[in-house]
Formats: sequence, C-alpha cells, structure tokens
Amino acid sequence: MAAFSVFADGSANLPKRMLDGIDLLPCEYSVNGEPRTYWGDVDAFDAHAFYESLRGRLDIRTSLLNTQLFLSYFSPVLEEGRDIIYISMSSGISGTYNAAVLAARELMERYPGRFVHIVDSLGCGFGNGLLAVKAARLAREGMEVREAASIVDKEVPHTCQYFTVDDLNFLKRTGRVSGMTAAISSLLNIKPILYGDKDGHIVSCGKVRGRRRSIEALAGKYKEKRLDSDEQMVCISHGDCLEDAEALAGLLRGITPGVSITVCPHEPFSGIHVGPGMLGLFFRGRER
Repeated sequence: MAAFSVFADGSANLPKRMLDGIDLLPCEYSVNGEPRTYWGDVDAFDAHAFYESLRGRLDIRTSLLNTQLFLSYFSPVLEEGRDIIYISMSSGISGTYNAAVLAARELMERYPGRFVHIVDSLGCGFGNGLLAVKAARLAREGMEVREAASIVDKEVPHTCQYFTVDDLNFLKRTGRVSGMTAAISSLLNIKPILYGDKDGHIVSCGKVRGRRRSIEALAGKYKEKRLDSDEQMVCISHGDCLEDAEALAGLLRGITPGVSITVCPHEPFSGIHVGPGMLGLFFRGRER
C-alpha cells in the first residue's frame, strides 16, 4: 500500500494509464443551465461534441470545488489513518485552492496527528496532473508524506506549461483579454503564446501571426526550457485540434528524438475558458 493518498481532480487531464495511485475529485459545470459532472475520464471524454458546443456559443459555466466536497472525500481517508496530498489547480485562476486549504485546516483539527497538504500547482490541465503523477510515484516508493509534499512543492516552478488559442473571444469572456485585443487579433490572425506565471496567472509571453507559427513557438519554448532527465514527461492537450497536436509532437521529436509524448484532448473544466483550438504543451523545465 502507498505511504499516503494522492488526490487531484478532473482538471488534471490525466488519461487512465497515468492515474496509478491518484484519486480524482469531480468537477461541476453546466450547459445551458443543465448541470454536468466531469469525473476526470479524459479517455471517455467526447472532446469533439464538447468543443462543438463551445463553437455554437452555448452557455457553459464552471463551478469551483468547494470546501464541503473536500471534507466529504478526505474524511474517510483520514479516518483510516492515512495522510493526504492534494494537487490543486492554480490559485491564480480558481478559488478551489483556498477552499481546499480551509478544508485541510478543519480536518487536521478534527483528526489530530493526520497531515493534509494542499499543493498550489500554479497551473491547470497537465500543469497539475504531472505533479499528481510525481506525488503518486513518491507514495508508491514509500516516502514519508511531509518529505514528499516538500519535493512536490519544489517541483512546481519546473512544471512548464505553454499554450496558444485559436480564438481570443473565449479568454475575453473570462476577462483575460480586452474586447479590443480580441477583435484586432482576430482581424490580423495574431495568435498569443500564453503561460502560467510564477503566481499562477495566465499571461502572454509573445504573439505570432498564423497558426503554424504559434505551433512552432510552442516547440521553441520546449527547446529553450526543457530539462533532459529520466523524469521528463511531455504532454500535449488540445481543444479538438488533433492534427495540430500531432504536428507539435512531431516538432518536439525533432528536438529530442525518442521522447515519450502523451497527446489527448484538453479537459472540459478549463477548456471552457480557452475554447476550441486550444493547444497546450506541458513538460519539466529549468523554469517557467
């Protein structure tokens, strides 16, 4: 049995083969007022249908994971005498992290001697998923929970996450860019290169003209920042644009022949905010 329990949630974007030792919490969203629950099964996720709904401008909204959810899922584990590490999506884009911290404080008072650590991934999608994979591996190896928590926290700045979007209007709806910026970018076919900064906010680190150049720019970030090691895990997620994802994977293999790359759809919870055509690259690097 692993030394402690590792939790993530549906925003971690992990396919089943990467979920060994990770328990997922559900994410809630609604489509035209109809509630939906996403349990994190990206393998069964109908990305085309979901992103077609976004293209059709259906009213899709997300809800943060609340404190009561964490209390209900974490309490049985603590009652069994096991500690917990939860990898949260970025505090810079969601109140989920703060809700988890409140739950952890309450639970450690309720269960003296137990330890609940909340990791602020400062990311989303594979940006928190890869950290969960790391934590689960440390648990399987039998590492003590506090030592493992410290290692995962120190890994956060090395979890690089860069992405581009095809339509800035989805980021405009969430206040990430202005309406004027979205309109001009669309008119001139300008594609932003975005990343999660040291505070977990989505910011721009460049812009190019045309989709192909944006894909090449992502590959350029990998070439510049990557750390070549046994721990390197390269992941690509996409908003219903598999051909572009495969083109990016091809460029990465040209930089690091033989590198293992996971390609899968981008999960719906944050996919709502970045929209169809989102293309994300996640890897271990020297710095963000």
